[in-house]
Parts: sequence; structure tokens; C-alpha cells
Amino acid sequence: MMSMVKRLGLAVSLGAIMCLSACADKGADASKTAAAVSATRADWGALSDGAKVEAVELKNSKGVSARIITYGATLQNLIVPDKAGLPGDIVIGYDNIEGYEKTPNYTGVTVGRYANRIAKGKFTIDGKEYTLAINNTPNALHGGLKGWDKRNWTITDVKSGDTASVTLQYVSPDGEEGYPGTVTAEVTYSLNENNDLTVSYKATTDKPTVVNMTNHSLFNLGGVPVTRSALDAYVKIESDAILAVDKTLIPTGELKVAGTPFDFNTPGLISERVTSTHPQIVIGNAGIDHNYIIRGGLTAAPKPAVTIEDKTSGRAMTIATTEPGIQMYTGNFLDGTIAGKGGQKLVKYQAVAFEAQRYPDSPNQASFPTTRLDPGQTYTQTTVHHFYTVQ
Repeated sequence: MMSMVKRLGLAVSLGAIMCLSACADKGADASKTAAAVSATRADWGALSDGAKVEAVELKNSKGVSARIITYGATLQNLIVPDKAGLPGDIVIGYDNIEGYEKTPNYTGVTVGRYANRIAKGKFTIDGKEYTLAINNTPNALHGGLKGWDKRNWTITDVKSGDTASVTLQYVSPDGEEGYPGTVTAEVTYSLNENNDLTVSYKATTDKPTVVNMTNHSLFNLGGVPVTRSALDAYVKIESDAILAVDKTLIPTGELKVAGTPFDFNTPGLISERVTSTHPQIVIGNAGIDHNYIIRGGLTAAPKPAVTIEDKTSGRAMTIATTEPGIQMYTGNFLDGTIAGKGGQKLVKYQAVAFEAQRYPDSPNQASFPTTRLDPGQTYTQTTVHHFYTVQ
């Protein structure tokens, strides 16, 4: 794992990540590549009410492609070659729109208005209390009963070229799911020849509110349909502390990771951590469902946050983000009751998520980075997933 440690130790900026990773990609120099990245738009079925769902596929010359569907502004498919050059999908989800509509499970979706949990479904702005739906007893989770993951977004822009992209928009009315303010939200997925898949967000409001957006892709670098646990991978996280949680997974304060199974400053196998009897692992249903405090906090430009390498397939990914936190979730609550792609049951540890975001329950915890958004302000967030191979 020395290559991982060395690469992240040197990568003090997104530019450094891109340079060093490009060197790892068999010396490829994206600036000398003439091939354009394509964006192809197509129909992708219809919802039960007849509303049309569209898809845009972004594809580069290196064999990396991403399919984004309008329902939930969802990353439905992500093809990345392994170390032998064989392509494979690395995100769990569904093969058709019926799966996303009828058995939603936060697979690849854009989460909002508020990603993660808000304690007891209540928060206060300027002395006024707002009440949300309780959909993760006793808390509100991921925007409510019908959050942004269950809305059909509108495509506003599609581009091909050196970088291909698709931009989607959703207007959330005042009072939706209990949240104040009409919020206009935007998410852009872009892919370049350097194998960078970037997800960028913007949001504005006409009334003080809270906004915390993320993408909830669940990855298995070994490939989907799944033949090996997603935990059979090495992870490094640029973090000295997590947010410890109570039994309902609401943060109670910082916990230093040193000497605990949450310490990924030295690359480690995920599978070795979830077998721990540490009380926080037990609370997470024998797994990790915790927010890592990323060194550097909230930044204007993406900073190194996570590296994950699957030695068997050779697929690897770095994540750089502007966000102060990343929620690592090891699929602890996938219980096999729902079938995903290829009819395969979605089971525990099948995939792992790294959700870049502000902290859970921030509206109720004054010491956390604020998630408040006022009229005249613009919420922004950028997260970059870079793909490469290791032998």
C-alpha cells in the first residue's frame, strides 16, 4: 500500500491528485488526447404517473462511462475497466425505472434537501421551529418521505467535448417535506479524459432554510452484479476524528480515530474493521455509518479525502471534496429484501458509500459547520471521483 500512502501524502491539491493519478494511468497525458468525451441523451422509461424519465450517458476514450437518469438525478451506472482492461459496472442500483420508483433504497441518488439525519425531525431558524417527517425513527433522514431522490429532475444542459457533462435542476417548493423556502437546486455530473467524474451542486432559496446535498452511490470496485464483498478493499481516509453517535445515529461529539477501528490514516481492509466489538461499530449494526471529519474542513477547492483500492480487480478510486465531512457507510442495513441489478439481492456489505457533505444534525448543533442558506446566498459543493488501476 506504499503507492497509496505516497500518492495521498503528496496530493495537497486536486491538481496534484490529477497529475499523480494520470502518471499511474500508464503515463497517459489527457492534455495530449484529441478524443472528445461524449454525452448521449435518451429516454429511460416512464414513471407510474406517465412522466418521462431521461438518461444521459457520459463516455470517454479510456472506457469509463457514467449513466445519469433524471429520476433522483441518479448515477445509475458507472463503468470502469479493471487492471486487465475489462469493463465493469461498480455501483449497485436497478436495471430499470420501476426498481428506483417502487423499491427506493438510496442507490446512486442525489440526496436533499438535507442529507443524513436531523434529530427528532425538528430544527429552528430565527426562533421558528420546523417539523419534518420521521422516516428513520425517531429522526428525519435524507430529505423526508419524498425527498429529492424521489423527484424527477429536469435536464437543463448537456455538453460533449474535452469534458462531457449533464446538468439537472429541481425546484423544491416552500414547505415541501416541512422545510421552509422555495429552493432551486442544481447538480452537474461531468467526465473528462483523465477519468475524473465530478459532481457539482448549487442551490438558492427565497427564505432562510437548511441545505445539505450529497450523492449516495454505493460502490463495489469488484464489479456489479457482485461476486465479492465490497469490504474486500483497502481504504485510506484523510481524517483524525469521526462524529460519535448515539443509538439513533445522531452525533454526540468528536471521537479521535487513533487506536480505534475507524482509523484509516494507514490504509486498511474495511472487512477487518467491521468485525470489531467497538461500541460505535456495534451501534452501526456491525458496520460503519459515521461521518469522518476531513482535514482542512470546508474548502473552496476539492481536497484529498478518500482512497479505496481493490487489489483483486485492480480498480481504485480517489475522492476529493470541498466538504468538511464524508459519511462512510458499509451497507450495514441492506437486508436482502430488495433485488437490484440482474435480480441480485441487495445484502449487507455488498457495497460501500462515501457521502461528501456537511455534518449530520447541523441545524441542531451550533458547533458544527452551518447548513443555513439565506436569500442572496448560493450553496455550492464539488466532489471529484478519480479512477485508476493498481496491479
